[in-house]
Amino acid sequence: MAQIKAHEFDGLIKRTGIPYRAFLIYGPDNGLVSERARELSKKINVDLADDFATIRLESSEISSDPGRLADEIGSIGLFGGDRLIWVKNAGGDKKLPAIISGVLEEITESVTLIIEAGDLKKSSPLRKMIEKAPPALAIPCYADDGRSLQALIDQELGAANLRIENDARQLLLSFLGGDRLASRGELQKLTLYCQEQKNITAEDVTNAIGDASSISVDETVDAILTGNINELDKSFSKIIISKTPIFLVLRSCLVQLQQIDIMRSEIEVNKKQAGQVMSEMGRYIHFKRKPAFEKALRKWTCSKLSKEMDRLSNTILETRKNAALEESIARQALMRVCLLSR
Repeated sequence: MAQIKAHEFDGLIKRTGIPYRAFLIYGPDNGLVSERARELSKKINVDLADDFATIRLESSEISSDPGRLADEIGSIGLFGGDRLIWVKNAGGDKKLPAIISGVLEEITESVTLIIEAGDLKKSSPLRKMIEKAPPALAIPCYADDGRSLQALIDQELGAANLRIENDARQLLLSFLGGDRLASRGELQKLTLYCQEQKNITAEDVTNAIGDASSISVDETVDAILTGNINELDKSFSKIIISKTPIFLVLRSCLVQLQQIDIMRSEIEVNKKQAGQVMSEMGRYIHFKRKPAFEKALRKWTCSKLSKEMDRLSNTILETRKNAALEESIARQALMRVCLLSR
């Protein structure tokens, strides 16, 4: 069966030649899925910035147009050379396994197919099909355990020529886990904060990652998720007074909606209950924030989340274009999300 264990990926990516033409990268850690897909794409001899060489597709596009994938696989690049077809958000669509199965035999040595998916059970048709197909490989991605987090810390701090004290390391571990990209982002923020020194202390970790401003941002986001307009007004005012960058609030709200969207798809696509999704995918949400998160998970739908995520992304762009109006633009956008939550 063509599959590897989660810890074997590092060895795979170091090989000079990988004898597979299709890869399914799946698991509950969406950040790690994305990171490994990017690492794998760099091993392929294609220009990732070239839209003719790298074709990015959503699984919904393939399901609505079953012949699209076969057309892309059979096409020849405008300037020749290898091509990469990158499919995202797979796993929940019932049509997708049959469509992919039908084109696997058509994949030539000049074409590579990468498929990103969420958590898939052993009984998942897509996972079973990839594991049995000769030219394909299944790559699982599970949430980092203590050993993996230690290695991630060593990797990021080592690259920045920084050392960390034992008590600071233990404190740092409490802030990491659940999502690889989020953990790496926190570590990069810490290395940037400590770039003028050689040693990281517990105080540095608290100042860079667990500071008071992040708590205020969480309060604001929780007020938005629960539809509490009065609390939003008070917490947002605290943000302004404390000189915390408004961008952090917008970004945090957007990230929370993205996480809810991923979890909500489990309810709408895989017909799971909200409580079950919270227990499976919400282990790393702070216990004080879980009620607000679960309330939002029950009320929002994927279609509404998609629209609001687009609006928030546009809001971030608008605040950068109009710095003088940043507070007003952000407050109006966050109030809108809060009202929709209520």
